[in-house]
Amino acid sequence: MTDPRSTTIATDLTGPVAPPDLSAAEREHAAWRAARERKLCEPHGWLSPVALLWPTSTPRPLPGLPGEWWVADGRLFTRPTAGDTSALVGDLVRYGAPTSVAVAEGRSLVLGTYLPEGRSGADGEQEVAVEVVRRTGRYGLRLRDPQAPTRTGFPGVPAFAYDPAWVLDVPVRWFDRAVSLTVGAAQPRLVHHVEAVGEVEIAHDHLLLLTGTLAQPRLLFTDETDGVAPWRVLRAGVPGEEPAASDTLRLDLNRATDLPFAFTRFGTCPAPVAGNHLPFAVPAGEKAPR
Repeated sequence: MTDPRSTTIATDLTGPVAPPDLSAAEREHAAWRAARERKLCEPHGWLSPVALLWPTSTPRPLPGLPGEWWVADGRLFTRPTAGDTSALVGDLVRYGAPTSVAVAEGRSLVLGTYLPEGRSGADGEQEVAVEVVRRTGRYGLRLRDPQAPTRTGFPGVPAFAYDPAWVLDVPVRWFDRAVSLTVGAAQPRLVHHVEAVGEVEIAHDHLLLLTGTLAQPRLLFTDETDGVAPWRVLRAGVPGEEPAASDTLRLDLNRATDLPFAFTRFGTCPAPVAGNHLPFAVPAGEKAPR
């Protein structure tokens, strides 16, 4: 496989703009990249996190947040305090009593939003969203601020130019029963529990495990390419087709994407399954963000 040139497709907050002389496959890829970057640029998308906080069993204020926060009996609690200059609002927030929520391991939800002191308006570009996560048995709070510099100064995700040589139809073996595995995470002292649903063979007996579900398998992997994130993810299969209905699986490595941890320090993303490494360069898909 040849090492394709780096893409020079122009970007802005609407995503890549495809030149008119591209092939149909290149135009489809450019449209996919544009949709990908629009999603990243949503007000509370993965370019907006500015903090990841870990409340304890003792009720106390947390930096940048209104109220005080604590964990008890498997739930996260919050309540306003007298010195608050802003207030948490949302459908899940109780007024006049402590608010509490429970989140399953590995899951998250947006508890509410608040308007930081000094900001005005509620147009979705000013309010900070408070996401509750539960990782390795601990509750965390991820603050998503539309005014984060990672979002307001977003130049686009650098990527390799589309190369049809990296669209692979590979043998796949689906497991009769999903295999439960524990993997690392982008944050220290955290783990994730994932399920392997099958394995694919890539280039001369390199077997990599697929995680996720039979309907939506994904491949987390590392390789030898310079200038890419520590690991990337690929949604496997052809859109509109049932992946598990075939003994081959399409891997369009042009669509290998960076996980949230590559854009900010506040992602808790799962690491690849041990052994999901390709001992050669895959100069396709997204590079490490600038």
